[in-house]
Amino acid sequence: MPMSQIYCSQFPIVVLARIMAHSSLIIDNLQYANWSENIFRQMSEGGVSAVHVTIAYHEQFRETVSNFEAWNRWFERFPDLIFQGFTGDDVRRAQSEGRTAIFLGFQNPSPMEDDIGLIEVLHRLGARFMQLSYNNQSFLATGCYEDKDPGITRFGKQAIAEMNRVGLVIDMSHSAERSTLEAIEMSSRPIAITHANPHAWHPALRNKSHTVLKSLTDADGMLGFSLYPHHLKDGSACTLESFCRAIADAAELYGAKHLGIGSDLCQDQPDSVVEWMRNGRWSKVLDFGEGSASDAGFPPQPDWFVDNRDFGNIAQGLSSVGFSQGEVDGIMGQNWLRFYDDAFVPAGSETS
Repeated sequence: MPMSQIYCSQFPIVVLARIMAHSSLIIDNLQYANWSENIFRQMSEGGVSAVHVTIAYHEQFRETVSNFEAWNRWFERFPDLIFQGFTGDDVRRAQSEGRTAIFLGFQNPSPMEDDIGLIEVLHRLGARFMQLSYNNQSFLATGCYEDKDPGITRFGKQAIAEMNRVGLVIDMSHSAERSTLEAIEMSSRPIAITHANPHAWHPALRNKSHTVLKSLTDADGMLGFSLYPHHLKDGSACTLESFCRAIADAAELYGAKHLGIGSDLCQDQPDSVVEWMRNGRWSKVLDFGEGSASDAGFPPQPDWFVDNRDFGNIAQGLSSVGFSQGEVDGIMGQNWLRFYDDAFVPAGSETS
């Protein structure tokens, strides 16, 4: 029987998967769910100690501050389940207390507008990741849907240096090839691709070439494997074995210590949200980049990863394709924790 059938969240064996989930540190380095008490409780049930959540796609600074405020209200309402994370030690605290540390980030540099001084302000508010572009050309870099990629802009070079200084991680998940390679080269600190997969496994426009992944990991950066169906081979029908073998192939090429999970889980979001994600306010027509209007909505998740209670399925799948327990622990969370320890603090404060 295929693993995707054995480890489906609707089957009784999910109990085993959840026991396995709680045996390892779990960090998911990208989600954009329709947040609710139910989802926070599922994080707890799944043993998820930290999640990086998107709080801005196209919002300007003041709108983004409102999103920080909304999260403050969540933290006040559910202190037994979640709290805001700022450093790697908050992940350790969350794991010891059975809660989830929430790390806030942006999929676009729009919150900093055209003011480089806002980078430090946003970091002090708690932002820990910022993409230099989201599909389109930004002030800083080129998105992966553009026809031409002139690379990192003059503003982008200065923004990279300032992000390095304060401890705001550069994320190139939606950026084009040249811009990504230049960001890796220009950054004095390792960067992240928080949610994407190898293009060689599935040639989605958003997935990354061998050249990019080799450059990223040679510079001690991190790749978070995405479970968004458009990024998966065979889409919603992708099997657990196929996904885990893709991770195994990447580990052979780039080293398991540079790999983690960035699920891109958009749980309970209505299809209308995709229009905001991809179009924002810049277009009057549907422009989804990756193909036809059939890409407009949220496709079903693979049956072995429906929500935060299913991370144990991935841990078991990784073991089944030959990873050691130490490597599984790394991919499920320890690799991201090591990255957090060094990346979130001002330059010069990294651990030795």
